Amino acid sequence: QVQLVESGGGLVQAGGSLRLSCAASGRTFRSYAMGWFRQAPGKEREFVAAISRSGGSTYYADSVKGRFTISRDNAKITVDLQMNSLKPEDTAVYYCAAGPTNQAMGDIGRYDHWGQGTQVTVSS
Repeated sequence: QVQLVESGGGLVQAGGSLRLSCAASGRTFRSYAMGWFRQAPGKEREFVAAISRSGGSTYYADSVKGRFTISRDNAKITVDLQMNSLKPEDTAVYYCAAGPTNQAMGDIGRYDHWGQGTQVTVSS
């Protein structure tokens, strides 16, 4: 079992940056690939970024590629999402997720542990 708690959300102007962090508990953290998803009001939850168990492989949604960077620290059992050049359309609740696989993956159905989410609001 893995428990996930996100932090770092907030209000930022367009063009600004935020860094989200996901703190995990549980001795099996290294067994999980990790991902970030987001959900805007009235929309389905969508994939943002993922990282493999070792951290050696990453995968991004086209909408954030080149602007967002996912990283993990298996010693500190944290997963971060650095978000630069933010746009109003990035406004959403951001969720950290863990999936029992090695690969960095965008399939939401492959993730079975979720955090409670953190709000990111980008003003124009």
